[in-house]
Amino acid sequence: SFYTHRCITEDPSWSLVTVPHLTELCLQHIVHNFEKNPILNYLLPEHQKKVVDRLSTSLPLTVTANIVSHEEYWKRCCMERWQVCDVSNYGDSWKRMFFERHLENILKTFIPNTTDPKLVLELIPLCKGYVRKLEINQFLPPLRVDQKEESSSDTEDGAELGEVYTHHYDLKDIITALPHLEELHLIYGVKSCGMNFEWSLFHFTELDCFNLAAALKICRNLKVFKLTRSKVDDDKIKLLARNLQDHPQLVELDLSHNLIRDNGAQALGKLITHSRLENLNLCNNQICHLGAQALAQGLAESSTLTSLNLRLNFLEDKGGEAIGHALLTNTSLKSLHLGSNNLSEPTAAVFSQVLAQNTTLTSINFSCNHLGLDGGKQLLEGLANNKTLTELDLRHTEVEQETDFLIHEIVWANQEAVRLGFLQHSTTEPL
Repeated sequence: SFYTHRCITEDPSWSLVTVPHLTELCLQHIVHNFEKNPILNYLLPEHQKKVVDRLSTSLPLTVTANIVSHEEYWKRCCMERWQVCDVSNYGDSWKRMFFERHLENILKTFIPNTTDPKLVLELIPLCKGYVRKLEINQFLPPLRVDQKEESSSDTEDGAELGEVYTHHYDLKDIITALPHLEELHLIYGVKSCGMNFEWSLFHFTELDCFNLAAALKICRNLKVFKLTRSKVDDDKIKLLARNLQDHPQLVELDLSHNLIRDNGAQALGKLITHSRLENLNLCNNQICHLGAQALAQGLAESSTLTSLNLRLNFLEDKGGEAIGHALLTNTSLKSLHLGSNNLSEPTAAVFSQVLAQNTTLTSINFSCNHLGLDGGKQLLEGLANNKTLTELDLRHTEVEQETDFLIHEIVWANQEAVRLGFLQHSTTEPL
């Protein structure tokens, strides 16, 4: 007490409270030396949290990836790096968000023959346990030394001449090394190229397709594959479809906004019957009636496909009728989009039979076609006893206003019946 009294007399601000505990000093030392000696797993849970809360987000991933599992740390890493962070898109896991977006950013900025491949390969062991989805919306081609000397680069034909320069990063090594990868979204193109625009920047080459097809065949856990806005033509889609046949997990395939024609659609028709596909999106391609007939044949034999999007193609009535005839036997499809396909009254006549017989379809979109007055009346006749269709889009189809109103009433009644049935089921379900 004498020494305490003496200290207080000499320094009135002194207090035992300001003296750090030995535990606190040890934790500070651990944080300070964490990069050289990451002994987090040897600490008590409450001490682990104190250390993690003080760790810098700039520590090397080789140190933190497989040691720090605390979500609070990875939340800080994400929030400091990206302005928008919706963790619900990543299974509510901040660590998964960080590694998926970090890997995506590396692949988006990877320049073949310039970027060191080790930058990607060294990251794989660190992130392979957490990456389940990759969304890569650009691929950069190699730098061209003779770019200024190429006079034909501003034409679409120049893309073919410069194909040797435009092969992109080979995804095979990384895709096959990610055991939990379930979703892959790709766009072969360059964002914000500005005045440096060239057609070759948006070219999905034959070698790109060959490498990607080989990777997809090996990636057996893949459930969703999207390859959009990449100028994918018939030859390339045939190669991809052949490698996706009999895939054990693939349920969703999105090939919208490409250059797929009838031959490519025929390959996809075979894929429908030799896969477990549930959703197929072919919006904004160049499929005509022959391709539609091939897809219809696959649809007639499929027992898994539930959604088919053919909006913005060139099916015309021969193609529309083929799809309709397939739905007279198909019992799996629930949603069909045929908007903007130059369809008219003959297609509506077939779908009148579909609406009268099919008990699976819940949504059909005929928008921006030329069904006309007679087409609308035939659809109304088919709907007379239909109890399952809850969506029928007839905008800009030249259907008579009164017919459209009567169709809407039937569809609305079906919606209400479904809603009441759901409410009744939920109230009778045991808690």
